[in-house]
Amino acid sequence: MTDMNKDFVHRTYRGSHQGEDLVYFQVKVKQTDLSIGVTRESFTPDMARQIEERVNRWRAGLETYIDSHPEFLSSLEPVSLKPGAPEIARRMSRASRLAGVGPMAAVAGAFAEAVGELLTDCPDVIVENGGDLYIKTSRERLVGVIAGLSPFSNRVAVRVLPEESPLGICTSSGTVGPSISLGRADAAMVKAINAPLADAVATGAGNRVLGKDRLMAAVNYAQSIAGVTGILVIKDDQLAAWGSIELVKL
Repeated sequence: MTDMNKDFVHRTYRGSHQGEDLVYFQVKVKQTDLSIGVTRESFTPDMARQIEERVNRWRAGLETYIDSHPEFLSSLEPVSLKPGAPEIARRMSRASRLAGVGPMAAVAGAFAEAVGELLTDCPDVIVENGGDLYIKTSRERLVGVIAGLSPFSNRVAVRVLPEESPLGICTSSGTVGPSISLGRADAAMVKAINAPLADAVATGAGNRVLGKDRLMAAVNYAQSIAGVTGILVIKDDQLAAWGSIELVKL
């Protein structure tokens, strides 16, 4: 296991990617491992417990649905929903169809967004789930880019403006982390109007990058999908970007 992948297994990257004005706490339910940041005045001691209870409920509903519809778990392409699908599954399915990938490609973004939307009384909320982000913010934020062994890794960030939020920013990689990718992108970071869509499109974009000559194929794919507002793709010492992507040197 590389040092970079150890960072993802142990979530050590979280310490260097947190807003100083927010209070952070963790909620972990099986594979759902959330880092949640809220404004100090919004934080309450029982917030983590309440969210954990809700995540448990959502996961149980999704697992029950998958038991009766195993293709939803295994497919790498969109699948039709069956009656009784829970809201999490419906969000994943919508994103999957737009992106042309399997519904599980949107699971991390779907849980991040669902948790973020619970915190209606918090003016600023950041929910991170395995590197996939739901952001609601009243101030500018910088989202650091982790891109494996690329020289851009941890050296650039993408600016997020308050008027863009709430939004999703999700990253897929064929060289970093445990998620399935059919490509070899060091990072395919997507901004979208919601986190499940950003998650699914990041997977689809990353799948298209087998080498440095395929960066624009990923950009053109993401650009064609309604609801996507920006994409940054990195492979080795090359990058390509489109849309609402303002890079800031770290």
